[in-house]
Amino acid sequence: MPATLIYPLAALVEIAGCFAIWAWWRGASILWLLPGIVSLALFGWLLAQVEAGFAGRAYAAYGGVYIAASLFWMWGAEGQRPDIWDAAGACLCLIGAAVILFGPRGA
Repeated sequence: MPATLIYPLAALVEIAGCFAIWAWWRGASILWLLPGIVSLALFGWLLAQVEAGFAGRAYAAYGGVYIAASLFWMWGAEGQRPDIWDAAGACLCLIGAAVILFGPRGA
């Protein structure tokens, strides 16, 4: 599976897992920990599937996707629409992720 598919899936499960733990920490049932832990384990597995020469490069490129996905989460799950500055920042991050991921590499 290509990174362009893995990264959005990884972002979704990471954010969902962190949100579940965040909800538990703020008073929700301890049962929130189970889906949180499962989601975070799935996140780690997904990110390990990215074909990259170095883990740091895969993680750096993923960071841009995570930022954009976090804003979509804020909008969809929390009902707060991103503003123009959020969108501009996310676009810059995605451009940076694309440069890291798809930039030509010497031998």
